[in-house]
Amino acid sequence: MKKITENTPITKVIEINPDSIELLFELGLGCIGCSLSAVETIGQGMRGHGFSDKEIKEVIKELNK
Repeated sequence: MKKITENTPITKVIEINPDSIELLFELGLGCIGCSLSAVETIGQGMRGHGFSDKEIKEVIKELNK
């Protein structure tokens, strides 16, 4: 299984872990509908929504479970 990192593009995160959609929506990230999701990484997207580095690491850990 591929590992999700903060440098993984959002569309790839969803491809690797389809269940990630639910978590992303719970966090207020409508990444699926975003036109940048093909080129923006999960780290960039989360920072753009005000998440801290610590929060990003926690979410990525959860996405890799």
